[in-house]
Amino acid sequence: MSARATISEVFAANRAVGRASLGVAATEVGTVRTHVHEAGSLRLRFPNSQVSGTLDAVIVNTAGGMAGGDSFDFDIQVDAGAKLTVTTAAAEKIYRSLGPLTEIAVKLGVGRGGTLVWVPQETIVFDRMRLQRTIDVTMAHGANLLLSEVTVFGRGAMGESVHEGHFFDRRRVRVDGKLVFAETIGLDGNITQRLAQRAVTRGGVAIGSVLKIPVGDEDAAAMHSLQDSCVGEVGISIWNGFALARLVAPDGATLHHDLGDVLKAFGVHPLPRLWFN
Repeated sequence: MSARATISEVFAANRAVGRASLGVAATEVGTVRTHVHEAGSLRLRFPNSQVSGTLDAVIVNTAGGMAGGDSFDFDIQVDAGAKLTVTTAAAEKIYRSLGPLTEIAVKLGVGRGGTLVWVPQETIVFDRMRLQRTIDVTMAHGANLLLSEVTVFGRGAMGESVHEGHFFDRRRVRVDGKLVFAETIGLDGNITQRLAQRAVTRGGVAIGSVLKIPVGDEDAAAMHSLQDSCVGEVGISIWNGFALARLVAPDGATLHHDLGDVLKAFGVHPLPRLWFN
């Protein structure tokens, strides 16, 4: 490294940049991969045989976490009639930043009659992190989507909490080009203070959401039965053929329990085996 290299150049040279791209299609024998691309520290693995024609994909981050200046891009495309479930090998950890953002960009596409279940394990963020995550979904009319995301602010079991940081989480879903769902969560500065507010989480440090498109009458009945099994706070809205569950809990373990019940009610069964390792 040249002595004239700036601190920013040295910093940039040590950042993790990853990209994972996957396309799947329906065949007579089930869902098969049409293309797989891996770059940087991201890997895609396919650990099991198909269940009911559904292909499972597991995202692996060989870097073991993300810090300021790291960036990951995901591009997952499910062709008409294909079925794909995507999860992660472990919880993703977002460490503190000295200034630059940690960026995650997810693009998901689902063709008519296709099914995509996006159920990564939780994202754990640490004090002074600076995370910007965007999820953009394009669906054809008649496609099926289940989109789950969970964030835990600090590892309570380790005595850790998030006092300061920047958290930006944006999701957009379009059906035949029409925007049907938009949500943005932004927490900046004193995050402990923000989470303590009654209108935010009332002190909860684990949050999550599950979106299902479309939803039927049988799903609605199963969802209404959740009030007897959930430990934390779970609210479910059903409108225009969509269902959205929002979860808040005092710790990651409680939310993990409730999320399992919500996903089962939303039709995800069995849950990914990696969740229980």
